[in-house]
Amino acid sequence: MLMHETMVAQSLIESILAEAQKQNARPTTATISCGALNAINDEVLCFAFDAIDRETVCDCMRLKVEHKPLQGKCNNCKKTFTFEITKPICTACGSDAFDLLADAPLILEEIEFETE
Repeated sequence: MLMHETMVAQSLIESILAEAQKQNARPTTATISCGALNAINDEVLCFAFDAIDRETVCDCMRLKVEHKPLQGKCNNCKKTFTFEITKPICTACGSDAFDLLADAPLILEEIEFETE
């Protein structure tokens, strides 16, 4: 198990537990998002999450990871577009003069709770 994913999993669980306490409810699913170039291994993160969540209200909850595509901004037409490594051009005007924007950070997007 990689240390980075373990630390991320621990931080996610702490955030989810805090929100579960505020909501006075049991979490069932958490969705996180991250950029395409993130250093997170989804399988290792989910494994670490499952190992750490035991004996908490997070036990047996599902963790979903959504990857946000890398974005570019065209220097010609100024449009923002989804960057594709196999076709590195602006999708609006076809220019190859663009800047890559910062990769999306890892964010806890949503927590779903059991409804009674």
